[in-house]
Amino acid sequence: MDAYRFHEIEPKWRRHWDEIGLFRLKLDEKRGKFYCLDMFPYPSGELHVGHGRNYILGDSLARMKLMQGFDVLRPMGWDGFGLPAENAAIERHIHPAEWTRANIAAMKRQFEQWGTGFDWGREVATCDPGYYKWTQWFFLELYGAGLAYRGEASANWCPSCRTVLANEQVVAGACERCDTPVTQRKLEQWFFKITAYAQELLDGLDELPHWPERVKTMQRNWIGRSEGVDIEFPLENGGSVRCFTTRHDTIFGATYMVVAAEHPLLDDVLRNGGSAELREFVRKERSQSIARRWEPARDKVGVFSGVYARNPMTGRRIPVWVANYVVVEYGTGAVMAVPAHDQRDFEFARKYSLDLKEVILAPGKTPGQTLAEAYEGEGTLVDSGEFTGLASDLARDRIAGRMEETGVGRRVVRFKLRDWLVSRQRYWGTPIPVVYCERCSVVPVPESSLPVILPEDVEFDPSGRSPLLTRHDFLDTTCPRCGGKARRETDTLDTFVDSAWYYLRYLTPHDPNIAFSREMVNRWLPVDLYIGGIEHAILHLMYSRFIIKALRDMGHLSFSEPFERLFTQGMICMNGAKMSKSKGNVVSNEELIGRYGADTARLYTLFIGPPEKDAEWTEKGVEGAHRFLQRVWRQVLECSGPEAAREPQEPSGGAAVGSRVRGPADLRAKVHETIVKVTSDLENFRHNTAVSSLMELSNVIGAYVRDDPSSRSEPALREAVRTLVVLLSPMAPHVSEELWRRIGGTRSVFLEPWPAWDPAALKRDTQVVVVQVNGKLRARLTLPVGASRAAAEAAARADKHVAANLSGRTVRQAIHVEGKLVNFVTD
Repeated sequence: MDAYRFHEIEPKWRRHWDEIGLFRLKLDEKRGKFYCLDMFPYPSGELHVGHGRNYILGDSLARMKLMQGFDVLRPMGWDGFGLPAENAAIERHIHPAEWTRANIAAMKRQFEQWGTGFDWGREVATCDPGYYKWTQWFFLELYGAGLAYRGEASANWCPSCRTVLANEQVVAGACERCDTPVTQRKLEQWFFKITAYAQELLDGLDELPHWPERVKTMQRNWIGRSEGVDIEFPLENGGSVRCFTTRHDTIFGATYMVVAAEHPLLDDVLRNGGSAELREFVRKERSQSIARRWEPARDKVGVFSGVYARNPMTGRRIPVWVANYVVVEYGTGAVMAVPAHDQRDFEFARKYSLDLKEVILAPGKTPGQTLAEAYEGEGTLVDSGEFTGLASDLARDRIAGRMEETGVGRRVVRFKLRDWLVSRQRYWGTPIPVVYCERCSVVPVPESSLPVILPEDVEFDPSGRSPLLTRHDFLDTTCPRCGGKARRETDTLDTFVDSAWYYLRYLTPHDPNIAFSREMVNRWLPVDLYIGGIEHAILHLMYSRFIIKALRDMGHLSFSEPFERLFTQGMICMNGAKMSKSKGNVVSNEELIGRYGADTARLYTLFIGPPEKDAEWTEKGVEGAHRFLQRVWRQVLECSGPEAAREPQEPSGGAAVGSRVRGPADLRAKVHETIVKVTSDLENFRHNTAVSSLMELSNVIGAYVRDDPSSRSEPALREAVRTLVVLLSPMAPHVSEELWRRIGGTRSVFLEPWPAWDPAALKRDTQVVVVQVNGKLRARLTLPVGASRAAAEAAARADKHVAANLSGRTVRQAIHVEGKLVNFVTD
């Protein structure tokens, strides 16, 4: 018998799939469509086994869908712009384009090693002018619709990288890329008005039943819809400060106010004097990152502003403080402080000896008790004027009504979501297609002049300063409106803009005249299955949803959500930590595939655990997956080839206890049960149990042949062997393709129909009953369907494995679950 030579088998069949165009989209409108998309990677050039999980999951689903008769679209591309390439250019004296293209070539080779099939004729890279021309077009479309605008805003600024950072890119107050402390800086920058879609983005989550609840919860929290009241607190020296609250039932307990360091009130105070302490505090806080001030564990500090306000419901004079736990990006940048009913305010008031007034009484509590902490729950109002005695919910409604009657407040809905800052002060990104003219101000570049090409022959400053700032052949241009002198925008677009629409481009990747075909995207979108990491739950997925809704409203497409079904895979860990080169716990693809083959790597990746959960990688597990493939190789050839008369070797590790069937009917029932199970498991991302089912079927086949060597010629066994190969093929495609040809297949196994189960075969006269002793598996027995408790217990006691474990013990209890289990509990 031939040995399992994966080194020869795997490249042979990869070449064959390329030759027959297995993954080339057929565009057959008579067939159902299946758009299977993995989140495209940043081309770092360094893939390890931990990166492979989502691509292998997607590949297995795509292969099954091909066999089920679907027209499958499975493209791949590259998120080619970004900071790492520019940093590499500075550190290694290599151009970002060269570094990126070399990494793309390396990663394509690694994808090929895994045997993951893509329609490479649809490959895109966001850093190619043919792609970013249309990213620029999107910008112009949003600008024309009033959804792109330029404004001044405080931003997280990394002095080392010399760029604006999103909150998520700031870790413990430092840049996630270089660990430099982040400061605040006001800049004129470009924004996309995502807040115009805040409510629709929120409501749309209810229309996504096939998204993980965890992701939807994260997006709901990020959008942060709050219903409350805007309240005007009059200042003693004129003017007022507006604050937003959802707990206006506590207004009678507001004993001071707090404003953020950026609040305009402080500019007025400092302009007219202000204490040295106040001036230093504001300066220091304005240099802190926004993300830093959102950290809940941060020590709360503040300074009295020297200004007093009036509580509009009580008339009480209250001090206005500036503190580090209020941010200007949420609400109005000012809060009414109710220390008895907000823990942050409570801690701050205790620290600075500020007044505390209880106005909400918890159920079962009596007034006047000393508060050890703030009570933040619902209750009954006390010491609240005419509203005393009301429940919190009723009081909120009536107090809001009274505020509107008297003009001190009004009901509003606010969102935590902020507009999308898309400007980046970096070189390696999509140029923003606008120019600045002294006569015409901001002028968009005409669509006919796109793309605005990013010059590649540039010199990099070690400081990270964009080389575009000194390239006058790029900077100096003509105003498209008046013909006068103009200057190009030197900021580039956030890379999340590039990735917010790439799934549309795959349908017409090389068309120079359109970003995408409206007809084709309306047929192929939403994406049927989108696979990627939970780390993209908010930004990438939220931005993609926004872009689709904006394009729909501009008439470019007719659907409202980009992704019908979303699956977020867990991480592959080693030694209890996420695989990382810096941690030294990375398993190299080349080394693993060189030792065991791609099919072993794929099978173990799928078998390692539930795909949505983190899993621990072990060498022992890899060896086990390899032994299983070797067993299947021997089993299929021995049962189907010219050597069928030979006694098969004992499967590695032996067959599972009791893995036996009685006759062809039982074998056929097992085969069709496995078809049902594997089909359902692959559809529902239970790949680990799908592999388990195939291992069980292999055990049954082995036991069947050992019990009756003459059965090799039976149609039921031939069906079992062929079905095993076909069901295994999406997960271990190379060995399955080879075995399929060896047992008589005349074309690719992936051009064969996916097995259908026969309902009649599933009707069995017998069933497998598990037997345990003190909860540990000791046997599996094949018993008649409907066997009584007494019959099941007697058969269990008669089994030699069970009898050996019961010898010398007293059975205290026999637990029986009809048709499933007998468990003997002993002393």
